[in-house]
Amino acid sequence: MTDTYEAVVVGGGAAGLSAALVLGRARRRTLLVDAGEPRNAPAAHLQGYLTRDGMPPAEFLALGRAEVARYGVEQVRDRAVDVTRHGAGEFHVTLASGRTAHARRLVLATGLADELPAVPGVAERFGRDVLHCPYCHGWEVRDEAFGVLAATPASVHQALMVSQWSKDVTLFLHEVAEAELSHDDRRRLAAAGVAVVPGEVATLVVEEDRLTGVRLGDGSVHARSVVFVAPRAVPRNDLFTRLGAELRETPFGTYPVVDETGLTTVPGVWAAGNAVGFAEQVVNAAGAGYRAAATLNGELLLADLDAR
Repeated sequence: MTDTYEAVVVGGGAAGLSAALVLGRARRRTLLVDAGEPRNAPAAHLQGYLTRDGMPPAEFLALGRAEVARYGVEQVRDRAVDVTRHGAGEFHVTLASGRTAHARRLVLATGLADELPAVPGVAERFGRDVLHCPYCHGWEVRDEAFGVLAATPASVHQALMVSQWSKDVTLFLHEVAEAELSHDDRRRLAAAGVAVVPGEVATLVVEEDRLTGVRLGDGSVHARSVVFVAPRAVPRNDLFTRLGAELRETPFGTYPVVDETGLTTVPGVWAAGNAVGFAEQVVNAAGAGYRAAATLNGELLLADLDAR
């Protein structure tokens, strides 16, 4: 059987929940499909979201689901595995469970996954004392001994940024050659007081469930209590690709082309949150979901009036 909805929202993070909340309050028959894989699951808290600063991500999502439920939005823990465009400009969404849903409009808030450097200890400590975003976690680890694990020469920027939160910062070049650093890189690192250590990192040192250092391939250990890394963003673009949406290449992954409301190049399909960019924080994602849903609702209203 195929259930019919005015809107189907795929993705139950901040962007998807925000979109579903707006659509529910607009009295739209809405289905929210959530695979239960939030990007910030490893983090103990979310920061920088006014009135929600310091809240555990799981609690934030649980509150969001409860709010959405009050407005009659149907929520299902499932994965959207396929979507096709109907001849009338509407959509069929197929879920992993085999269920299908017909949608007049779509909001895809499918997010992305973080692919971490293959250094022993990084994945195990990620979200605890291995971090990626100083705006998300810098205050909590301020003035500690920072390490920055270089993935590319662009990691210099990350080392410079985190020096705002600690004056004890070491950039481990890892697989980046010293010759790859530009004159400006070296000048800025020196001005920021960032130490530069060449050589491949072999492993992180963990003692009594606490990061204590970085061990290089030559066996030397540098005492550090926090390590920043730059994960490779892997956008979940499968549904956009299936719909034929135009994508754009960026230094941080491939994302759908959208307008200021999140509308993709496929009429009737909006994208929001990390589905459109690597750096969307929770507060930005929620705002993007709101904007997409409000635009979607207005479009449906006009379409229905014009059809009378």
